Amino acid sequence: PIEHPSPQEHGLDFQRLLDASAYKEMFRQDMIRWGEEKRHTDPGFFCRAAVEGALQPVWVVSDTRRLSDVEWFRDAYGDVVQTVRVVATEETRKRRNWVFVTGVDDAESECGLDQGVAFDWVITNDGDKVALGKQLEMLVQSLHRNL
Repeated sequence: PIEHPSPQEHGLDFQRLLDASAYKEMFRQDMIRWGEEKRHTDPGFFCRAAVEGALQPVWVVSDTRRLSDVEWFRDAYGDVVQTVRVVATEETRKRRNWVFVTGVDDAESECGLDQGVAFDWVITNDGDKVALGKQLEMLVQSLHRNL
């Protein structure tokens, strides 16, 4: 994830920040504030951190949050960039223990890509493993064709 340097700098458990736990929620607003400060100083900070040392012909950068992130990748890598948006209904998200928090879930860090990006792929992840598998297989096949 793009925010990976934040836990390192603050002594947090990175793996626990990846789930929907209370642990993550305790630090979420601080991480957002820290990220905003970094982006204000250097808009490409997190993007460069995400690709540092990547040598594979195809790699996935998860958790981009802003139009500036997408633009950075497109500027750096051009037409080979494929944008993928994963969506789930609010009902599904609630079943996965998501609870809307005002000031967090309506901030740019959570919804900065809700407008302004024409995604190459939109993957629906509402719990139907067969449907999800088919969508992902189509994406993988497309990537293989473009290698």
